[in-house]
Amino acid sequence: MDIGYARVSTGEQTLDLQFDALKGAGCGTVYRETASGAKADRPVLEEVLGYLRPGDTLVVWKLDRLGRSLKHLIEVVAALAERGVGFKSLTEQ
Repeated sequence: MDIGYARVSTGEQTLDLQFDALKGAGCGTVYRETASGAKADRPVLEEVLGYLRPGDTLVVWKLDRLGRSLKHLIEVVAALAERGVGFKSLTEQ
C-alpha cells in the first residue's frame, strides 16, 4: 500500500498541494504534519514510520519533506529498506 507523508514548516503554509499530489498518485492514506524540517521532534513522521509494514511504500511530494538533512534522509530510507518498505518521491526520481 502507498502511504503518503506531507509536511509544511509553519501554520501559514498549506498542505493542499502536497495532499492532492499524494492522493492523485494513489496513496490510500496521507499523514499530514506542520513542523519545521530542522526539528528532530516530528510526531506525525514517527507515527507513519511506525505504521509502515513490509510491502508498503512511503511516498512524499519532495525529498526535503522527509529528511532534516541529506544524512537524515539517507538514514530514514535505509531503515525503510531494511524493513522491506519502499520509498518514492513524486518530484524527484
